[in-house]
Amino acid sequence: MSSWQAFLVSRGAIPTATGTPDLGNAAAELAAARDGTIVADLSHNALLHVTGDDATKFLHGQFTNDVEALVQGSAQWNGWCSAKGRLLATFLLWKRADGYFLLLPADVAASVAKKLSMYVLRSKVKIEDVSKWYVPMGFAGRTAGVIAAREFGHTPDPMRSVQKDGAAIIALDAERFVILAPSENAPALWNRLEAHAMPTGSDAWEWKAIQAGIPTVVAATQEAFVPQMANFELVGGVSFKKGCYPGQEIVARTQYRGILKKRMAMAHIDGAVRPAPGQNVYGTTLGDQAAGMIVSATPAPEGGFDALVVAQVEDLDRGSLRWNSPDGEKLTIRSRPAPPATA
Repeated sequence: MSSWQAFLVSRGAIPTATGTPDLGNAAAELAAARDGTIVADLSHNALLHVTGDDATKFLHGQFTNDVEALVQGSAQWNGWCSAKGRLLATFLLWKRADGYFLLLPADVAASVAKKLSMYVLRSKVKIEDVSKWYVPMGFAGRTAGVIAAREFGHTPDPMRSVQKDGAAIIALDAERFVILAPSENAPALWNRLEAHAMPTGSDAWEWKAIQAGIPTVVAATQEAFVPQMANFELVGGVSFKKGCYPGQEIVARTQYRGILKKRMAMAHIDGAVRPAPGQNVYGTTLGDQAAGMIVSATPAPEGGFDALVVAQVEDLDRGSLRWNSPDGEKLTIRSRPAPPATA
């Protein structure tokens, strides 16, 4: 158990088999995510640090977004694809004076770091897991920006950051922020934020991400989607003006030829069993063959589960999707972001 996890347990959190403590008040946490302001434990994520004289050029040639466009203190959604254009990871990329930070799910971090390192060759690039040195937190809600300004001096603009006393806050939008705090300072910062926000586990934060349409690739969904299937270009995670990167030709062809048969939508699923990333969904267009896949799912404040699902566009149009089997729980489509009229 890390010192951070031990701190949360000392505050009443319950240790779990996954290593991410359960803060023990799921219903209240989800209600606060919907109606109030939350400070969330994000220790289910890992933090990679990429440094070196060639770091910018190297990452620009690997990732889906325009890394060269980042200025110090700015961030972007980004992805890494296989040679077949399938996402191996999606993550928040943040540029600081001492290099780049990638915040991504812990269950893919080691494989991503290892595979990326294989491409470094003679480049002056170092990739290091620095998760033990930092604690990631989520901070979100209608009053989050005001509270952030008190704590950090001012509220950053979307996809910009502010640093104070070694900690940084990165704005994802007007109401959602990621905080990276040095491990030794994190408990005191958590205590100060907790005075103004409901402390929560990761589910409340992931529910906010689902509502925002942000896809998270985990081990169970690696290589399942080209970026556009997961609407990743719609949240600014893909640049179509940069140079080559692994899978770029396929991603570009998908964009400009309009050959996409699957898209991501936000859905609600009733029932008491939680859907898991990578589980299949079924529709009427393909019979017993899976029509898509769960990207992420969390308990919903009103009961049941909210999920992001990638599925056949025809089945999304028909509203015919069911989870886990052709006669499983029905998916009620709640939101389908419209793709741009032109690329």
